[in-house]
Amino acid sequence: MKIVLDAGALIGLERREHKLWTMLKVAASRRDHVLVPSTVVAQVWRGTRRQAALARALDQCIIAAFDVMALDVGVLCGLTRTSDICDAHVALVATRGGDILYTGDPEDLEPLIAACPGRAPVIMPC
Repeated sequence: MKIVLDAGALIGLERREHKLWTMLKVAASRRDHVLVPSTVVAQVWRGTRRQAALARALDQCIIAAFDVMALDVGVLCGLTRTSDICDAHVALVATRGGDILYTGDPEDLEPLIAACPGRAPVIMPC
């Protein structure tokens, strides 16, 4: 199984939200892949000591590169008339192999996911 995390999920991990840490532990025990788009990391990461828990969580994740999807992200933004490249990147990563998407913004991501080719993941609000 592949799980995709957006900024809301990373913030929840940073805040030590039990539900998200449990998900991460279960994913590790099942050897599931947990994907975090690189644009999400850039949006949330500040490199402070307060983010020690987030750093531990990211050590268990695979960072999905932006470069290989940059053109597709731009096309998706054009199709959906949005300028949020981070959300578009999340939508593409999620529809290109994600089974579950943990997000703090399901209402922003649903139209993007609907416009993507591929299979829509199960959306889990955080």
